[in-house]
Order: sequence, then C-alpha cells, then structure tokens
Amino acid sequence: MDASGTSGMDASRSEVLSVEVDAGVGILWLDRPEARNAMGPAFFNDLPGVVGALDADPEVRAIVVAARGPHFSVGLDLKAMASVLAGDGTAGGPRPGDPGFEKPAQPSMAYRAQAARREIIRLQGAITSVAQCTKPVVAAIHGYCIGGGVDLAAACDIRLASSDALFSVRETRMAIVADLGSLQRLPAIIPAGHLAELAFTGRDIDAARALRIGLVNDVLPDAAAALDAARAVAAEIAANSPLAVQGTKAVLAACRNRTLEEGLDYVATWNAGFLQSDDLVEAMSAFLSKREPYFRGR
Repeated sequence: MDASGTSGMDASRSEVLSVEVDAGVGILWLDRPEARNAMGPAFFNDLPGVVGALDADPEVRAIVVAARGPHFSVGLDLKAMASVLAGDGTAGGPRPGDPGFEKPAQPSMAYRAQAARREIIRLQGAITSVAQCTKPVVAAIHGYCIGGGVDLAAACDIRLASSDALFSVRETRMAIVADLGSLQRLPAIIPAGHLAELAFTGRDIDAARALRIGLVNDVLPDAAAALDAARAVAAEIAANSPLAVQGTKAVLAACRNRTLEEGLDYVATWNAGFLQSDDLVEAMSAFLSKREPYFRGR
C-alpha cells in the first residue's frame, strides 16, 4: 500500500518521492532516478510532509529511506537551486504576482543575506524532519551519496551501504560550507579527525572506509542486498513494542546534550510515565508462555 491513507502529505502527489508500507515498515523512496536523485525544490517541499505522514501512520513502526536508480543521491540540484546559492534575494520569499510582493529594485546585501538565511533554514528543516521522526529510520545507500545525500543519511538512525557506495562531503570543492546538517550530525557518528579530513578535502571515500570509520553499520554486496538488509533491520525493529522503540529513540536524543546523571534522571521520569503499558503485560505473558509476543503499541 502507499501512504495515501495517512495524515500529512499524500506521497502519490510528489514527483520525486514515493512510499510503500508493508508489515509495519514504510519505505520512503527517493524517486528521481533520471537526475540521480538530485535534491531540487520539489524534494525540499515534499520531504517534511511525506515523513510526517509516515510518522503519523500507526501502521508504520520503522522507516527505510532508499533510492530508485543507480545512485542514492548526488546532493543538491545546483541548477534548480541556483537562486539559493547566489543569494539573490528571491529564494523563499513572495514572487512577482504573489499577494504582498514587494522588493526593492536593487536589493541590499542585508536584504539578500536575510532572504538566503531564511531559505537555508527552510531546507535544513526538510532534512531535520527525518532526524526528528519519532520512528527509527534506516538508510539503504548505494552508488553516489554526495553532499546533501550525506546530510540525509546522517539524519537517519542506522545506515547500511552497498559495496559500490561512494560518500563525499563535497561542499568545499564547490566553494560552499556544508549547511544542511552534516557538520552538525556527523560528529556524533564518526571521529573528529575523519570528519575534518572529509569536510576539508571534499574527497570521495568508498564503502569499505565508510564502514571502518563508523559512517555505516554494514556493507552489503550490492544495492538489492543493502535494501534487503535495511528491510530486515526495520522489520526486526517493527516487531518490538512501538512504545518502547519510540521511547528509546526519544531518550537517546534527549540524552545527547545531558550529563550522565541528567540522562538517568530523564529516563527514570520517562519510564515512570510509560512503563505500565499493555505491551509490557504482553511481553511478560509471552515470556511465561514461551511464545513470541504480539505488540499493539498500547
């Protein structure tokens, strides 16, 4: 089935994203293979709504982000997003013909900077929607994962790659400072020295090195195997209590910027409110009956 029955954006209306839901696992496809899944306006407009729909769907317990075609994503669609990169003051604001459109004939540097900043924050929000999803997100990466592709992968909770995957924090080679989340999320994923090397040089690394430095959890023989492995991990997650899984993700996120003592206090308060669930009763009953539990998220 697709996500048309969920709240939020109907993925069937997107030209660059599509969704499948099966047995508790939602597959969010980057679906612009003819452009190597380059991220243009439609991607950034549609992503938050599609992720929100999957997040709100009670039938979905885990999400896989995968890509159609030979590549995960080559990152930002430079041609389509040129106004953002140029900082010409037109991005993100009213355009000629829109109600309330008013712009100086020759925008000042401050006006252009403000407009560019506003648009960058909007694009950041699209990627952040993946990181803020309450359900675990597993990335199945193959082929090129460049620039914005790395931003998206870093926003996922688990990353699996095919042996042909190629990763690059490419922005410095394009005279840009990476601004969609790689520099903020990768420090929690890979060691500082490796991140500095990748971000400063913009060099490409293969899947084997990505595995060695912890950028990905595992490397599979090919794209199909990577997707199968991501589905299997997501299915294993989906078999657990969704209350406990989503609570675990929330506690992990909350504890990143807390001391050990603060983190322990936080999870104590969390469990005081959420521990007494029907799923816990089911887990205990299944254990005593020596059967597999069936969790309903209640």
